[in-house]
Amino acid sequence: MSVQAVLSSELLETIRQRADGYDERNEFCYQDLEDLKTAGYLAALVPAEQGGLGWSFDQVVEAQRLLASYASATALAVNMHHVWVTAARLMVRSGHDEFQQVITETAEGHIFAFGISEAGNDAVLFDSTTDAEVHPDGSVSFTGTKVFTTLAPVWTRLGLFGKDTAATGAEGEKPLIFGFLEREAPGWSTIENWDMLGMRATQSHATALEGARVPAQRIVRRLPVGPNPDPLVFAIFASFLTLLAAVYTGLGDRALALGAEHAASRRSLNTGASLDQDPDIRYKLAEAQLQQLALDAQLRCVAAEVESGVEHGAAWFPRLVTLRTCATRTARAVLDAALGVSGGAQYHRTTELSRLYRDALAGIHHPSDDESAHRTLANHLLGPLA
Repeated sequence: MSVQAVLSSELLETIRQRADGYDERNEFCYQDLEDLKTAGYLAALVPAEQGGLGWSFDQVVEAQRLLASYASATALAVNMHHVWVTAARLMVRSGHDEFQQVITETAEGHIFAFGISEAGNDAVLFDSTTDAEVHPDGSVSFTGTKVFTTLAPVWTRLGLFGKDTAATGAEGEKPLIFGFLEREAPGWSTIENWDMLGMRATQSHATALEGARVPAQRIVRRLPVGPNPDPLVFAIFASFLTLLAAVYTGLGDRALALGAEHAASRRSLNTGASLDQDPDIRYKLAEAQLQQLALDAQLRCVAAEVESGVEHGAAWFPRLVTLRTCATRTARAVLDAALGVSGGAQYHRTTELSRLYRDALAGIHHPSDDESAHRTLANHLLGPLA
């Protein structure tokens, strides 16, 4: 089934009509998620024989870009579920069957959220401030605080990690432990603190873990602290950064279209001509389109290469952080251009362009942030710091 058949124009227009209300009320996009679930979209990456859509990764990237052009916050919310399913799919493809549970439970209707981010943790996946206590039966209790838990109101499975500070491995190694928490498990609570500038409908509240216990069969990986070439690191980075780029590319698509519409609808008092005939405005929008088309090619290439399993080795990480950085930068640049040609009326807080501008600013804070991206690029090009 094609992307357009699942994300029909009727469904997308309905989702767009709700977006302003969700933003204004600072409310989770419950009805959007229900409609997308009914359409089978949350199981897009599940094989058809298991009841899913059987899509490839690049199809999901295309779909997320399209959805974001109608409601960027809804797309970002759904993104985190698709990140885990994509990562699990990549891990199963490389022989790690312990991740099959993610695909199976997605087919059953479960929603996966991303419980990785921690305040002040600029090591991201390579260290954790969350304590992971290992019990004799192999289960693990997690204690700490996760921030930006997108899908906080609705997740049924929370993918998280923490550090086993009690471990006494070789050379004092303290392993990082990854697992999936069930919503029914005790020992966790939502800290309702999501009242942000933009992307408000994601309701990405913080999550307090107070001995939240994950059974042994839901523990899927143990990794050393620090950068390492484990396939899970690649799977998470590849899925997270590419799908994130898809959302911000879709946001830019909509901003560019709105800029063109507003320019065409305005008229010069001096000449009587519509402003889409003004050479300066045409130049500004052409420059915005130039940036958007360059990003289009970059996104399509990376998504296709992740899907086909191209072996870039260590060069994958510069490619991925570059895509994410270009996508969030381009979204803001295109919005600057669109607002610049659309007139002062679009500066009102309730306009779509104003909401998109606020949503785009969230891109500053997603991993890998600008500083982290540049460290990755410098290390790849110049080697590590002495």
